[in-house]
Amino acid sequence: MDKKINTMNKDALKTFLIKAKKEGYASGETTTTKEADGSYSTRYESGDFKFHDNWFGGEPFGGREVVFYKGKPYWMMIYYGVDLTDGNLAIPTLRKALSQMPNDFPARGPKSLEDGKFKYENVWQGDINDFVGKETISESNKQIYETNYSGGLVDQRK
Repeated sequence: MDKKINTMNKDALKTFLIKAKKEGYASGETTTTKEADGSYSTRYESGDFKFHDNWFGGEPFGGREVVFYKGKPYWMMIYYGVDLTDGNLAIPTLRKALSQMPNDFPARGPKSLEDGKFKYENVWQGDINDFVGKETISESNKQIYETNYSGGLVDQRK
């Protein structure tokens, strides 16, 4: 990214993302709000940070996550994917993977995770400031879930 970009402490952003995501969708226990446009949202706040995950459900699905810092958008990620199973069989493995995201790249889950007959894999390029990636879940070597994602810092020029 351009050196003219104003970046806060990356560690503070990463720490917040880990906490927000673990207490959000990954937990399976967060409050989900149905919005007037038919989408769904979860929110999390801590100090000067706010996290908003907003998506349209169904198959396929798509959404965005935005981190606000001191009331201004700071970081975001967009995602689009599909669960090919009846009954969302991939979701428990996805939640487990999202709760084990790497500290150095807390956008999605780890590079790989074995969960019984399910295998989660995540490949990305870049870092938390500017990235693109794809995660998949396979059941007995047959792909049943896929999400493409990209994101990074937003609104940083002085």
